Amino acid sequence: MNTFPVTRAGQLPTTGPQTQWLVQDLWADQAVGILGGEPKCCKSFLALDLAVSVASGAACLRQFPVRRTGKVLLFPAEDSLAIVRERLEGIAAAAQVSLGSLPIDVITAPSLRLDTPGDRQRLTHTVQTHQPILLILDPLIRLHRVDENDASQIAGLLSFLRELQRQFQLAVLLVHHARKDSNSSRPGQALRGSSELHGWGDSNLYLRRRGADLTLSTEHRAAPSQDHIPLQLTQSPSALALSVLSQSAPPAPNPEVSAMDRVLQALAQLSEPASVQQLRKLCGIRTATLCSCLAQLSQQGVVRHDAKGYQLKLPLDDQPVSFSCPIDPGGNGNGKHSAALAR
Repeated sequence: MNTFPVTRAGQLPTTGPQTQWLVQDLWADQAVGILGGEPKCCKSFLALDLAVSVASGAACLRQFPVRRTGKVLLFPAEDSLAIVRERLEGIAAAAQVSLGSLPIDVITAPSLRLDTPGDRQRLTHTVQTHQPILLILDPLIRLHRVDENDASQIAGLLSFLRELQRQFQLAVLLVHHARKDSNSSRPGQALRGSSELHGWGDSNLYLRRRGADLTLSTEHRAAPSQDHIPLQLTQSPSALALSVLSQSAPPAPNPEVSAMDRVLQALAQLSEPASVQQLRKLCGIRTATLCSCLAQLSQQGVVRHDAKGYQLKLPLDDQPVSFSCPIDPGGNGNGKHSAALAR
């Protein structure tokens, strides 16, 4: 009779295998997983930063060492090839490496469908031909036409990618969107679609934005995780790339700032009238929200409007005037907030 192997508990190994890293603390070697976040959280910038690091050996985000280097295969489903090259060149410049010498191959087909047998076969043959150690697919929503909320349908896509990883011993990074306004949820639970996506990953990265603050959290199946690593997108003459902010001091509190507060702060800094377009750039809110706030301020007699634009009326007296305008820190607010101005 055949039986399963059994070992006494006291004879079990005392230490397990150490995690082998592709990029230290960010991505395990030959791991599959999700790089998730809400729209406009720099997910593609982080994916490309990982690509440059693995291909060059330069530390990812100028902080996380690369433990294994090799070829990277990338399929950018949303951005144009020119934008992808521009971003890669900026990241390479920040990493002080030459993009032209890096083994980063970009799939230039107009589409790639993980839910069709033909495209699965083509992707398998492409991986077999180019032998990458990291495959980046960005983003999932553009790679299929199945119901992401149906576990049975999404599991088929993920199973194919797991098979690809095992067959060719490579890491697979899948960029995926989180639900909007998901800051109250745990990062993995905030991913759009079936919970299969969260459970599938060996290494997962999550980007979150709260106001102007961007943070990165890591999650691993077999290694400690890290939360709230502060990041910023920095611009230099030849580079636009993410970097890690110094954590020597705790981050300052980030209370939500209402759209009206932003408009008042911007107007208070002006020495001459400003157009709606200029104020839109200063405030960082939607045009419709800005116009609503300006209309309220005009009705209250706080601002004057002429052909040159909008400007606060001076002098101001000491009577507070209250306004109601949506909280709109990133153009998506839906709350109400009262702002008082001494005038």
